Amino acid sequence: MLAKRMQRLGTETAFEVLARAKALEAEGRDIVHLEIGEPDFDTPANIIDKAVEALRSGYTHYGPAAGLPEVRKVFAAHIARDRGIDVGPEHVVITPGGKPIIYFPLTALVDPGDEVIYPNPGFPIYESVINFLDGKAVPLQLAEAKDFCFDIDDLRALITAKTKLLIINSPQNPTGGVLGAADLDAIAELAVKHDFWVLSDEIYSKIVYAGSHESIATRPGMLERTIILDGHSKTYAMTGWRLGYGIMPKELAAAVAKLQTNCTSCTAAFTQIAGAEALTGPQDAARAMVAEFKARRDLLVDGLNAIEGISCRQPRGAFYVFPNIGALGLGSKQAEQRLLEDHGVAALAGTSFGRFGEGYLRFSYANSQANLRKALVRIAEFAAAARHG
Repeated sequence: MLAKRMQRLGTETAFEVLARAKALEAEGRDIVHLEIGEPDFDTPANIIDKAVEALRSGYTHYGPAAGLPEVRKVFAAHIARDRGIDVGPEHVVITPGGKPIIYFPLTALVDPGDEVIYPNPGFPIYESVINFLDGKAVPLQLAEAKDFCFDIDDLRALITAKTKLLIINSPQNPTGGVLGAADLDAIAELAVKHDFWVLSDEIYSKIVYAGSHESIATRPGMLERTIILDGHSKTYAMTGWRLGYGIMPKELAAAVAKLQTNCTSCTAAFTQIAGAEALTGPQDAARAMVAEFKARRDLLVDGLNAIEGISCRQPRGAFYVFPNIGALGLGSKQAEQRLLEDHGVAALAGTSFGRFGEGYLRFSYANSQANLRKALVRIAEFAAAARHG
C-alpha cells in the first residue's frame, strides 16, 4: 500500500499524451506532435564538443552537491550581468533539471498549512509539489483579457497571514504571457509588505519576442526573498542533459544543497562544464532558434485565428499558444482526445494546467513550419466537425 502522501502528487500530462501519441504512431498513424515543451533543435555543437572534452578530461566523478565551484562562479557571473543583481557563487545551486528548484526550495520553506499562491493556468508541477508538501495551494487566475497576466487586486485579495510564497512564471507556460515592469513593481511591493517569498520561474527568459526579460529580483527588497529558477533546457535545446539551477539567498542555498545531497547527490560534472560553455560561448544558435520560434508563432497564431470557433492571443514569450476553443462547445479534455484520436494532432487540454484552463488548448510550436501547416489543416477539420457535431 502506497503512502497517503502519494494521493496528493500530481503529474505532467504532456508525457501522458506523448505516450498515447507514440502508441498511435506504432499502429501506423501519422501524428503531429504539438504536446511536448521541448525544442526540436539539436544542442549547439560547441556545447557538445565541450562536454566530450570534459568527459575525456576526467569530469566523470562526484562533485559538490551545490555544483562545481568553477561552474557556480560562471553561472553567478552570468546572472549578475544578465539580471543586473549582486549575486555570487554562494547563491547558486546547480540541479539535474529545473524541477528540483521547485521541489527543494518549497520543501525547505513550506510547512503544512502554509499557503502558496501559484499561477493558474500554470505549469502543473507547482500545484503538485505544494499539495505533496501538505501546503495549501492557492490558485491565482491568469486572464485572457489581460494577455494571460493577472490582476494585482486579485493577488492582493489572496494574501493572508499564512501566505509563505508566491510563484510567478514569465514568460509563462502554457500561455506565453509576460509580466510587465509595472506588474513586477506591484508584486514586489506586496512581497515586501507582507513578508513572503517569491519563486520566479525564468526558464524562458531568453525566449522573448519584443523587449527584454525583467526579473523581480531587481526590485528593492526582493533579492533577499527571491528564488530564481533558470536552466539550459529551453534556450540551448538541452532537455536531455538535465541541467537547471537556482539563484537564492545563501542560507537557503545551503539548505537546498543539503536536500540535493539526500536526493541526487550532485549534478553530472560533464553536464555542468557543458552548461558553462553554453553561457560563455557563441550565442548565435540560441538567437537563431528564437527567431525561428517567432516565425512559427506568427504562422500558428494567424492560422488558428482564421479557423471559425477558435481565437488565439499572440504570446509574447516561450513557445506555446493557448487558444480559446469555448465557441466549439467542447470541454478541453474532450477536445484534446478528439484532436489526437480523430485528427492526428497531439495537444494538451487547458485543464492540464489547472481548472482555469477550461475552454482552452495548449499547442507547442516546437515543431517545423511544415508540420505546423499540416496541423492547422487538421485543426480546421476538427473545429468544423465540432461545430456541426
